[in-house]
Amino acid sequence: MLYRIVPVTAFEQNCTLLWCPETREAAIVDPGGDPDRIRQAIAEERIIATQVLLTHGHIDHVGAAAPLAASLGVPILGPHHDDAFLLDTLPLQGRMFGLPEMPSFNPERWLADGDTLAVGRQTLSVVHCPGHTPGHVVFIDLAARLAQVGDVLFAGSIGRTDFPRGDHRALIQSIRGRLFPLGDDIRFIPGHGPMSTFGEERHTNPFVGARED
Repeated sequence: MLYRIVPVTAFEQNCTLLWCPETREAAIVDPGGDPDRIRQAIAEERIIATQVLLTHGHIDHVGAAAPLAASLGVPILGPHHDDAFLLDTLPLQGRMFGLPEMPSFNPERWLADGDTLAVGRQTLSVVHCPGHTPGHVVFIDLAARLAQVGDVLFAGSIGRTDFPRGDHRALIQSIRGRLFPLGDDIRFIPGHGPMSTFGEERHTNPFVGARED
């Protein structure tokens, strides 16, 4: 799987283009805003967008999902249904952060733990990782040892849990019990900031690292 990170919005959210090197078919993960910038990156890479994937329902990750999917004629998949309340309250989220009014929407398909998604001839595995939000999912290409983890885990930090229905204990369990066992060598793209590996975070992250009780 090949990838390109496209930072969008004032939150510098990592929208990610993931594509199959053989077919050039691509998934757009978490298009939080700036749809023109995302479309430009798609054109520059000469790839064919076939789907929009959402890790969770916060506005900085889904802000451009509906208009972008409509303009490209592709479906929106994810997140887990437990984040439906966040997509339902997108107009309120927009007002809270001083963003343009955004209507609520539902994806074409909600995702569940254990689902798999095809991106061309590549396969993404879906891992349900609640905590930052109850319906947060992570996308992992096990063959390429590459993950898009949204706001679950960051280089040197973890996701916030002070938003509605956040759960710190669940977040720690998601990281330690669902992500780290997949292997230290997996590189991950977080929702914000630089990439890291599960091994680096398992050994050094002050919130979930080996020395954390």
